[in-house]
Amino acid sequence: MEALQRCNESKYECLLFDMDDTLYPLSLGLNLACRKNIEEFMLEHLEIEEDHVPRLCLELYREHGTTMAGLKALGYEFDNDEFHAYVHGRLPYNNLKPDPVLRNLLLSMPQRKIIFTNADEAHASQVLTRLGLEDCFEGVICFETLNPPPVENVVDEDKDTAAEYIRPSTILCKPALEAMEAAIEIANADPKKTIFFDDSPRNIVSGKAAGLHTVIVGSSTLVAGADHALSSIHNFKEALPELWEGEGIEQFEPTVQPPPVETQVLA
Repeated sequence: MEALQRCNESKYECLLFDMDDTLYPLSLGLNLACRKNIEEFMLEHLEIEEDHVPRLCLELYREHGTTMAGLKALGYEFDNDEFHAYVHGRLPYNNLKPDPVLRNLLLSMPQRKIIFTNADEAHASQVLTRLGLEDCFEGVICFETLNPPPVENVVDEDKDTAAEYIRPSTILCKPALEAMEAAIEIANADPKKTIFFDDSPRNIVSGKAAGLHTVIVGSSTLVAGADHALSSIHNFKEALPELWEGEGIEQFEPTVQPPPVETQVLA
């Protein structure tokens, strides 16, 4: 009963984690390989002029959150699953090794833990499995969660007619505030009692705008909108000891530096 009361009084109830370059370091090279694969897809599948590809790839990423979202916004037509298979299917996943230190930290934390990534479900599964973290999270909010495939040619039984559904051209992803708010709703989380971990400064800004407590990962200095800065995800026990306490501090002061179940994709 006492433990339950401490849990109910806890200041933080949910931890929302970005995945790539947050749960593992940027130095492992997946980010660079991913960008290379995206540029090759633009060149080979969309037949964009080679001289324009690197600049366009970066500009679309900056303006739309992901290059994929930008390509869709420009009117390029391609299958989402084929894009993800091409871009993520050839990544150097062997660079990812089991991380027992992070695993033990995550399993020791009493809060709900959820992944929030712009990546697709298959990539998320690969990364979490390689890191040995596949059962450390309650669920995964990913590309398919925020961008479910449209239902086509659905028959209205009352009217005996078929309704046509048009595939949306807009992709919902971080750092859009709408994506943040959707993730909070899907996670059934109270933003005032949720901490958001991400390596992207712009995602941190959006997370703060959505009402979340925020932690920038992979940086030793605070960025706009960040409450804490962690040079490594392994450091958060020293920086955030209140996560292991029965009750949190009154204000989130800026700082630098049941058994687990299989993770499910949240819908």
